[in-house]
Amino acid sequence: MISYLEGSVVRVAPTSLVLSVQGVGFSVAVAPAVSAAARVGSSMALHTKLVVKEDDLSLYGFADEGDLGTFGLLTSVSGVGPKSAMAVLATLGTDGLAQAVSAGDEAAFKPVPGIGPKTARLIIVQLSGKVIVQSSAPASGSSDMVEALVGLGWQEAKATQTVETLVRDQPELAGDSSALLRAALQSLGARG
Repeated sequence: MISYLEGSVVRVAPTSLVLSVQGVGFSVAVAPAVSAAARVGSSMALHTKLVVKEDDLSLYGFADEGDLGTFGLLTSVSGVGPKSAMAVLATLGTDGLAQAVSAGDEAAFKPVPGIGPKTARLIIVQLSGKVIVQSSAPASGSSDMVEALVGLGWQEAKATQTVETLVRDQPELAGDSSALLRAALQSLGARG
């Protein structure tokens, strides 16, 4: 199995990238926040999961082992495939998913493409007690977000100030990297 890749970024798309590892290009499906942090020519390391189907081999990549583990839990739920699991991670993030599951909040899954009420109930029931909120140290996630914004062309000081202000004023964003990235881009776009 391919469980970890480290190499040079060759191509970046909104939900995928190509990573060159010793001359071999691996196409990896990733969440938008991971893609936003990638820069062509830069080095990147990803924790990966190879999903094998009869007619397809797909590689899914994650910035940390926590998201990889959450992906595995999600795909263990009946009716949740890898693409739906990626959509949940991209929309809610690991902490957002944990909060939705612990609160029994089916409505939290409404914005997730491909997840209806029945599947949301299944996720909540089957993952209850298996996912926990990890955002006790938002600084790490914040530094990753600052790095992503710098990679997109903003100055580090401005990116840091924006992320810190957003996390301070809207603490719920600390556990949801996708929402934090969107909010930061909106804020920086409004100021820029």
